[in-house]
Amino acid sequence: MTHRESRRQTLYMYLFISPWLIGFLVFALYPILSSLYYSFTDYDIIHPPQFIGLANYAEMFGNDLFWKSVTVTLRYTLISVPIQLLLALGFALLLNQKIPLRGFFRTAMYFPSMVSGVAMSLLWYWIFNPQIGLFNYMLSWFGIKGPAWLMNPDTALYALMIMSFWTAGSGMILFLAGLQGVPASLVEAAKLDGAGRFKIFLHVTLPMISPVLLFQLIMGMIDSFQVFTQAFVMTQGGPNYSTWFYVYNLYTSAFKEYRAGYSSALAWVLLVVVMLFTALVMKLSNRYVHYEGGKR
Repeated sequence: MTHRESRRQTLYMYLFISPWLIGFLVFALYPILSSLYYSFTDYDIIHPPQFIGLANYAEMFGNDLFWKSVTVTLRYTLISVPIQLLLALGFALLLNQKIPLRGFFRTAMYFPSMVSGVAMSLLWYWIFNPQIGLFNYMLSWFGIKGPAWLMNPDTALYALMIMSFWTAGSGMILFLAGLQGVPASLVEAAKLDGAGRFKIFLHVTLPMISPVLLFQLIMGMIDSFQVFTQAFVMTQGGPNYSTWFYVYNLYTSAFKEYRAGYSSALAWVLLVVVMLFTALVMKLSNRYVHYEGGKR
């Protein structure tokens, strides 16, 4: 290939990717860099931004609502993410067995993950209704009087956690893919050595699906840091700020108080925190995650 032909092919390549490239520059990179600049300004969307340095960040770390949002989001993450992983793995182990109607149950488990966040929130808002809700009605079968889930500061956050378990089917699908990739020869060898089901799971299955577990842990953590729709539709951050999630705090600052500069600072702090948590998990994973062919 001559130099001229190589340049022509390169030109064609840039021509074909130009729609994506223009879209990325205009709708992704430019807003990202703009938000970084706005985070150092006092900007109310209407008037021109005024540069104020680190004042937004200083105000943020002295704001009680900021720390409340951090506390609520961390509580949600530390409780809901591990339970979602356990549920997804448990259902995957069950539906990986040869049981009747296995395909139907797999589809039924995954289906809730396809429902939009707003529709799911409205459905669960009815389910948690203290008078006519399905959840309290089921508790009454056991003689338990259910609380006003979304109206009580002590239970509102836990209600949103329970709702999050409904989408465990998406994680189940990934675990199923991982389980079906476990070499049958390793399982048979373990059985010949006298290992029971629990030991096979602990020493063969779990190490082989550990990359899937790591991926789901990171994605679940990132998703939990960005919870917004449930709080916006169901609780509006209440009652008594018990569901005042970080992204809901960011939304309130940007679209109710019109403080685009301050909300941009909140967004960049969230980005840094997500990157740090992801890096920490990846660092710790070197000791526990098994990759075929050796460590990454």
